[in-house]
Amino acid sequence: MTRSFTYQALPMRVVFGAGVLAKLPDEVAALGLSRVLVLCSPEQEETGQRVAAALGERCAGVLAEARMHVPVEVARRARDLADELGADGCVAVGGGSAVGLGKAIALEHDLPIIAVPTTYAGSEMTPVWGLTEDGEKRTGRDARVLPRSVLYDPEMTLGLPARMSATSGMNAIAHAVEGLYAPDATPIISLMAEEGARALAAALPRVVADGSDLDARAEAQYGAWLCGAVLAATTMSLHHKLCHTLGGTLDLPHAQTHTVVLPHALAFNQPAAPGAVAALSRALGGARDPARELWELADRLGAPRSLAELGMAEADISRIADLAVAKPYANPRPVTRDGVESLLRAAWAGAPPSPIEPDQEERT
Repeated sequence: MTRSFTYQALPMRVVFGAGVLAKLPDEVAALGLSRVLVLCSPEQEETGQRVAAALGERCAGVLAEARMHVPVEVARRARDLADELGADGCVAVGGGSAVGLGKAIALEHDLPIIAVPTTYAGSEMTPVWGLTEDGEKRTGRDARVLPRSVLYDPEMTLGLPARMSATSGMNAIAHAVEGLYAPDATPIISLMAEEGARALAAALPRVVADGSDLDARAEAQYGAWLCGAVLAATTMSLHHKLCHTLGGTLDLPHAQTHTVVLPHALAFNQPAAPGAVAALSRALGGARDPARELWELADRLGAPRSLAELGMAEADISRIADLAVAKPYANPRPVTRDGVESLLRAAWAGAPPSPIEPDQEERT
């Protein structure tokens, strides 16, 4: 019998399909906006300018300064520019960095966001914001930062290199994994998580093999949409806590860090989350050990598998473990300082993921 639960649908309009970027002016008009600020990273400036040209006189300007983890000083500059230009909304073009910058503006000025994703990050589906100041990343939830409209156009991802496509997609799968064992998971969210993980695990090898495969990129965007919606609806656990700590403290690259940590965090939690293991086994083609399968998938995709290759020093392991357990958070298995350090050491070395038993934690 289905248990009792509450599901809160978020107010979001999604336009999906190849070529839907052409509908962006209509989406801007539908929201009653007349002067929107286009946000993107420096690497995406050409794309941002193309979007600005498509908007014509409805574009107030382009700010190509989005950065990973949304440094507070970048957020302040963006907020000041939006105010100076009299912008009444933002169009965020790119991945989590651009969408995150839009959210920082919305948090201060309550400006509506339209997102045009060019990666598989999933941030566009969530009311979760993050800001990094003095090496610490703060996150929160606020309905004001949820994009009002999202245009998923697989043509916008064609410029995403194979290696970045792989890590961006693995980052999205991490949302689904943690959603499956979240304390506030519901049957609806679990369906979305399993289907999102399945779609991405099937699509990413095709995207890496042939970056021009539009059908594969559309399937990956579909999976990212579902996984992002899971992130929006549930409480994240150990994996996301570790990645936020690693990113905010050491400035490690966001998607790559998620890719490396995910198999190890899942291996840690698998003994306490049989339902999640069963769902992931189905999503990953019947894999008996989903954590090991995700580690091997990263290898097949040519993605990084160690924190060391991302630039983390072995000496930082102990400090990150201390920070990761400093504040309590939900997790299916009790989080201990020794357990987290063992997990981090395996992830740092690129070792195969394996469950950490309680007696192992005591010996660490």
